[in-house]
This record gives sequence, C-alpha cells and structure tokens, in this order.
Amino acid sequence: MTPTDDLKPLRRLLIGHGALLLFTGGVIGFGFLFHLIGAIKLWPFPGVIDFQMPGSYKAWRMSHLEALMNGSIIWLIAALLPHLPFTIAGLRRITWGIIVTGWTLVAGSMCDALFPDSRGLAANSVLTNNIAFGLFYIGILIVMAILALIAWRSLRPEPPSSS
Repeated sequence: MTPTDDLKPLRRLLIGHGALLLFTGGVIGFGFLFHLIGAIKLWPFPGVIDFQMPGSYKAWRMSHLEALMNGSIIWLIAALLPHLPFTIAGLRRITWGIIVTGWTLVAGSMCDALFPDSRGLAANSVLTNNIAFGLFYIGILIVMAILALIAWRSLRPEPPSSS
C-alpha cells in the first residue's frame, strides 16, 4: 500500500463528516428561517405552524455559520492531509480530533440557539449553558493542540536527506 492509499479512509471520513456538517448547517438554516419569520412554513407545502423558535437572531446565525464553517474547514483538512508532516498514526489522530472539534462546536452553538442563557462562555448555574461550555472547551482545546502541532511540524527545518 502506498502512503496515498493509507490516507484514503481518513480523507473519506473527513469528506463525509464535512458533508454532514454542511448538511446540518442547512437544517439549522431552516430553524434560523423559522425564527426570523416567527412561524414554521415550508412553501409550497400548505399550512403554517404558528410557533416562534426560541433563541436570538445572533444565536441562530452563529449556529448556522458554525456548521457551514466547520464542514468547510474539515474539507480543507481532507485536501491538505497528504501534505501534513505526520506519520499515518499522527494523521489518524488529527482526523479524529478535527471531526470531534467540528461536532462539539456545532452542538455547543446550538445550545445557545435553543436554550435561553446558554451561550457557553463560562460555567454558571444553567445546565444547558454548562453543556455548551463543556463542548466548546473540548473542541477549542483539541483544535488549538492540532493547530500548534501542525505549525510546529511544518515550520521546523527538515532533516537533511540521506542521499
């Protein structure tokens, strides 16, 4: 097996999770739309459900964009994977770390859209806020570690070749 063959399952995972996050961003976009219009209606289908989605404009916009950005970044990582200076084991850890990060950040941002007082910026007495905070904390720690490792490995001088 060539190194490219070893990367194929990892790249497929990243592409698949990126697509799911982009799809999730579209679904969240419907929640955002329903929040904006103050009802649930899907033209051209008949009927309207008079229901105001909870949350704020800002929270729904952020949740929608969080999913779209994370899905796009995961696709970018899939494209860059063959160029990252890591062993296959390191690339596997990066793959799963990026996937976990994408989903934790989107799930945390949805807490803000769906539950009052759940921005997740700091721990407090609101359970859903603490869930969001914990999800953000996990995602941010993982992505910061991954980015630091990529920068360190990519910017250090290459060892001399033995030819």
